Amino acid sequence: MADGPRLPRRPAVARAQRVLQGRRDEAARHAAAPAPVPAGVTVPSPVAGSSRAPVIELVDVHKTYSVGDIAVHALRGVSLRIERGEYVAIVGASGSGKTTLMNILGCLDTPSTGTYHLNGIDVRGLDEDTLADIRNRHIGFVFQSFNLIPRTRALQNVELPLSYAGVHRAARHDRALTALQQVGLGPRVHHMPSELSGGQQQRVAIARALVTNPAMILADEPTGALDTVSSAEVLGIFGRLSDQGRTIILISHEQDVAAHARRVIRISDGTILSDEITNSDSDSDSDSVERVT
Repeated sequence: MADGPRLPRRPAVARAQRVLQGRRDEAARHAAAPAPVPAGVTVPSPVAGSSRAPVIELVDVHKTYSVGDIAVHALRGVSLRIERGEYVAIVGASGSGKTTLMNILGCLDTPSTGTYHLNGIDVRGLDEDTLADIRNRHIGFVFQSFNLIPRTRALQNVELPLSYAGVHRAARHDRALTALQQVGLGPRVHHMPSELSGGQQQRVAIARALVTNPAMILADEPTGALDTVSSAEVLGIFGRLSDQGRTIILISHEQDVAAHARRVIRISDGTILSDEITNSDSDSDSDSVERVT
């Protein structure tokens, strides 16, 4: 389906996905502002989770939206397990269900049925405040549109999540500086977003996602607004972070972008079509592919 002409998005699916757009924008603006945890609910920090628990475990997840009198079945029995340190791409055309799956993985939405454990936490039935806290503690978001604060320098943009978390000024300065150095922006830490190229702005966004040491980085079309050279630079950063043991989930509709991941999950009509591990060897003429489900 990805190789043929793109079909018009089904109206019901389009309306349902627009309902979630506001939630995604809100999450981007407050990506690391911790919300109060209700009494009686314990939310472990990313480093406190069991090292044996997968970062993501979905079991028979369905998602159905009601749009007027129409029931839109966006996900139909998705089961998925992602271990720590994996670099995974989720690929699908418009209307395939990949955006709905991303929203559930990012705790921006909840399944209609089925279970989802994030970093060992059962998110089923949690209220919005607790889900917000889990997003802020366990997920580093990278969006297509960067979502930087325009009149704030790169360093302060990266510091912001730590400021919301109550981290002392000196400590958050050091951590933000380290994160920016990780993405190759050490010399530009005092630049405004308007003084940075699109690729550099996306690197600031990646540094901001890294600075809280989340359980995973969830990147939604992170190269969609970039030119070819900047896209290659950003994908190179994800590759290096993966080599360092970071868990990365890349959402894309582009096959060449997904090819940089070490595991590719293809989704269509709300179901997983294939789940493959791709081992690329620069010294060989071809890639070896192993089916894992």
